[in-house]
Formats: sequence, C-alpha cells, structure tokens
Amino acid sequence: MITLEEFHQDFLQSILSDADSRGLMKPQAFFENVCEELISTGDLTKNYENADYSKKGLEAHGFDYDEERKILSLLVHQFFQSDEIETLTKQHIETKFRRLESFYIKSVNGLHSKMEETSEAHNMAYQIYQWHEDDKIEKIKLIVFTDGKATRSLLEMPSKNLDGIKVEFRVIDINYLYQIYLSENTNGIFEVQTDLSYLLVNSDSDEYKSYLSCISGDELAKIYDDFGQKLFEQNVRTFLQFRGNVNKGLRNTIESAPTMFFAYNNGITATATSVEVENNRIKKIHNLQIVNGGQTTSAIYAAVKNLKQDVSRVSVQMKLSVVKDKEKQSDFVSKVSEYANTQNKINKSDFFSNNPFHKEFKSHSKRVFAPASDGAQLRTHWFYERVRGEYLNEQAYLTPAKKRQFQLEHPKSQVLDKTFLSKSENTWLQKPSIVSRGAQYSFKEFADTVTNILEKDNLAITEKYFKDAICHAILFKNVEKMVSKSSWYDGGFRSQTVTYSIAYLAYYIDQQKKFLDFNKIWNMQSLPHILILALEAITQNIYQAITNPPEGHANISQYCKKDFCWDLIKKMNIQISLEGLLINKEEEQYSKKRAKKEKRLDTGIEIQTFIIQLKLNEKLKLLEYYKKDNEISPMKIDILQKYCLGSLPLPSEKQSKILYELYSKAIEEGFCIRVD
Repeated sequence: MITLEEFHQDFLQSILSDADSRGLMKPQAFFENVCEELISTGDLTKNYENADYSKKGLEAHGFDYDEERKILSLLVHQFFQSDEIETLTKQHIETKFRRLESFYIKSVNGLHSKMEETSEAHNMAYQIYQWHEDDKIEKIKLIVFTDGKATRSLLEMPSKNLDGIKVEFRVIDINYLYQIYLSENTNGIFEVQTDLSYLLVNSDSDEYKSYLSCISGDELAKIYDDFGQKLFEQNVRTFLQFRGNVNKGLRNTIESAPTMFFAYNNGITATATSVEVENNRIKKIHNLQIVNGGQTTSAIYAAVKNLKQDVSRVSVQMKLSVVKDKEKQSDFVSKVSEYANTQNKINKSDFFSNNPFHKEFKSHSKRVFAPASDGAQLRTHWFYERVRGEYLNEQAYLTPAKKRQFQLEHPKSQVLDKTFLSKSENTWLQKPSIVSRGAQYSFKEFADTVTNILEKDNLAITEKYFKDAICHAILFKNVEKMVSKSSWYDGGFRSQTVTYSIAYLAYYIDQQKKFLDFNKIWNMQSLPHILILALEAITQNIYQAITNPPEGHANISQYCKKDFCWDLIKKMNIQISLEGLLINKEEEQYSKKRAKKEKRLDTGIEIQTFIIQLKLNEKLKLLEYYKKDNEISPMKIDILQKYCLGSLPLPSEKQSKILYELYSKAIEEGFCIRVD
C-alpha cells in the first residue's frame, strides 16, 4: 500500500513535471491538477475556470458554478511545494478564507468595472456579479486547496450566512487527495448517513448482496444536495432537465400525484462498497453510486429547488447492491447500466470507460518504445493512465531498485491521462470550441469520435494511431510552453490560444490536401525547428484575434466556446512555411494500410493463443450455452463441438476467430464462462 508520504512525493513530482513540460507556473499546474481530481469525485463541476487575482486583502485563483444546484464555489490555493508535508495552520486558513470572502463581496458590488476587460479575473468577477444580480446563488463554497496537511479540527469549520446566502468553508488538503487516490484503487471515500428499512434479497453469490428499500423524496433530495455529482461518478447518463416526455411525466407526477410516484416510477438502482446495519435498518451507505435513476433523483431535486414543491410524500424504490471487489464493481455497474430498462436512449459512447480503445491504447503504450532523445541511451515508454493513480499504483509493491528502473523507463513527463489525450486529439481534429468548453465536454466528444471510428473499423487503433496520438500530445505540450514564454503573451486565455492555434495549423494543412509527417516528431520526441517557427507566428496571431473579439462578445471565455469563434479563426490568413514536413495523401494511406496489416497479424496470433489456452470446462460451458441458441449457424456450432471433443486440437486462425466471436458474444450477453 502506498503511504501518504509516498503519495505526496509522487503528487509533487507530477506537478513539477507538468509545469516543466507544459510551461506552466508551478502553482497553476497544482491548481489545475487538483481541480481535475475534484471533478472526478463530483466536488466540482465541469464548468470550473482558473483566473488568478491577488490584491491587498483580496485573493482568488478560480471559480466553479453548479447551475442545477445554484452553488458558487470560489477557489484559492496554498501551495507549499515542499519535499516534506507542511502543516496548514489556522492563520493560513483564516487568511485565505478572509481574502476569498472579500473578493466575493467586492465582486457582487461591481469589482469587474475596475478591471481589465480582457483578463480572466474580469470574467470571474463579472460572472459572480451577474449571478448575484439574477438571484442565481443559493449557496457559496469557499475552498482552499493545499499540498499541506490540516488538522481535523480545521477541516470541519461551521458555515455562516452572508446576506441570506449560506456560506460553507472547505479545505482540500493532501490527505483528502490521498483518499481520492485510495478510493480509485481500493475503496470509497464518503459515506451517506441514512435510516432505511430494507429487505435482504437471498443470494448464493459471495460477490455481492442486494437490498430492496424505499427512500422518501425529501431524503433523496437532501442526499443529492449534500453530495451532488459524487453520486453519479459511474452513471453513464446525465440529467436532461425537463425537456423529454419522460422527465415531464416525472414532474407532473410529483406535482399532481406524489403518492403515486412509487407506482409509476421504476425507482433507482444503486451500488455501494459496504453498508452498516443496526436494528434491521440501514444506517450508513459507503460510496453510494446511483447507476440507474439519475433522472429520477435530479427531477425530485429540481422540484424542491426550482419549483419549491413538497416531496415528502414521494416514495422511491431503491435496489441497492453491495459489491466489495472494486474491479467487479466496475463491471457490475456497466452491466446494470447497459441491461436496465432505461427511460432515455443511451449512446454507445457513454460506455466509453469499457471501450476496447483503452485496452488497445494501453497495450501499445506498454509495447512501443519511444526513440531515445537529447543524447540519452535509455529508451522509454509513454505511460497511458486510464485511471487516475494508475502510474503510482503500478509502483506500489516494487522494490526500491525496481521502482527506480520503472521510473527511468516511464518518466513522469511521459505520463498521458485520458483527459489530456482527449484535449490534444480533439484539437488536432479541429474542434477548439469543444476543447474550450472544458475537459469533460472534450472527453465526451472524444468518446463519441473513438466509438464511431471503432464501429466502422475495429482495426483502427493501430501502432501508427498510437504514435500519432503521442505526437499530438507532444505538440500540445510544446505549444503550451511556447505561449507561456512568448514576449507578446500578457497572461490569461492560454488554453484557448493553444487549442485554437493547433487547430488552425491542422486546418491550414487540410486546405492544402496534405498531411503532417508525424514520423519526424515521433523520432525526435520534440518539434522540428521549422514547425516551431510556424507555430510562433500562428500563436501570436491567434492570441490577438481571440482577445479582441467582435462587438457583442466581450466575455472572451464564452466567446471561445462558440463555433462562431472557430469560423472566424478559419478565415485568417497567417503566412507560414512547413517545407519538408508535409506528405501527400498516397503516403498517408500507405502508412495506414501497412499499420492495419501488421495489427491484423498480431491480432490473429493473440486470438489463437487465447482460444488454445481456454480450459476444457470453459469450452464445455460455452457449448452448452449455444446448444439452446437457434440463431447461431450450424457451421459455427460444429467447429465449437469439434474443438470441445478434441477432434480439432489446434484450430486455424480462421477457426480461432469464429470461436473467439462465440466466446465474446456469450460474455456480452452476460453469460459467465470463466471457471476458477
């Protein structure tokens, strides 16, 4: 098990590496990393923005606004960047909260009118002012981020009222971040206090227990008010407001027939890592996840908050399954989400966490060596971190010598997580307005794109695809660093400048019906000089364009989220040279065909190996399963039967593929084949 001290060291190294490779100030890298962690846990929404502001008595580093719950979160950090874990004192905390509260008060009184309109801080102050004027703030959270450790008494600070608005104080310290890491690699980090009667469903399974219960509308609304998106981390859908017929039906039932809600509604399906029972009642639920029924929960909450309705007479049935094994819990959630009689259509991309893309991309990251660069002799890997904390977790039980070897072969600067990958990929696909909307929007778009690609071509994620994607990431990181160090850069809107600049480069090349030769970037693991010169010209022009928006678009952050902004950027005529860096369509197509041919060969060998290694009991279970299936062709059943009886001791590649398809189909249909 990784200790808190080990986690702190790894976390600090991540910040320093991120800052160096992307050209960020260390506190800014710290802020962004913590925000991404808090989005994953539901503590922040996908709408968070960074915006540094520091004057005498005032300080803020960013904000977040939860539109559904009308919660404004103001963010500030205390980054010690020390090798040892520092103690966050009472004076530290009180000073930070006092400055943050003063910034809020000044903002609602028009602070933005005294600020530079093109700054990110102006956007933050103006948004706060506008939300306050429109009466859209029902709760304020003042949050301090720190890489230090606060005592428990300082973490539990009482709330207060400010002009009739509830103000809560939170400290996110290194221990909280450590608990997030543990939750993603062991068990959950939060518990829901409740008092529910239940019926334990008899089950022979040792893997999970199921409880049937009923929860009142007001209690469900309170739980959502307390925990927000934490309850839906593994839910494949998002709430669709009251737009669809189903949601209108929910609203109408709550309004006119609340006592009939139980009869009309399917209720919610939830999972937990454990429950605490006392006197035949459920008192605590650890790591509660609502995997089906998110709309039901949000509809009841919206009825309370937006329509001011009494939902105490609303009763919601709840099916709660306790799945102790973390790995099995993920699979269980996926199956529940997929098989449940859902009320609105779920896109296939919503199951992206189980998409074969991750397995294939991870396989390439383990197998493909990056060329040695800068005179280094050691070849390294790019580490694909599908789950946060995976890089650290792989080192958990290594000896000190093996750990040093692992870190040399997988340097911190070459760790690539799926969120950053989605940004760099969407940027090269010329979707800068999507990237500017935030990491979660970008990731959803990336999931859609990859799902569509794999539906059309299951061989699409080749070694060439992997290398090109790494080159996109190298390009993105280098442009981030370039913008930060440029003499013309006044600060602010760096992320928007980066994504629009690279997207413009991709568009410029497309217009010439050419392709960038990514082999040159891959072999160097950096950018060729002529490409750097081209990007220096592009970034300066793009920065000037987006920070001087057309009339009626004074809010630069919002302007960059619009397709209209991208349409204007594409009309720019920036003079650049890419001599020696472009290849024609025929060369690109040849490279793709060759990569698919190589992958087809590798895949065929892997499938044969998998089929040969199946145990006899597993083969017989598979045959028994398909004997009852009239839709499977007799030819396929014949191959399976011969293989089970031993008359086909070594199936050919083609036969192995048929057997693998039968195996995969049975698994997808929920049949358990594997035996211990």
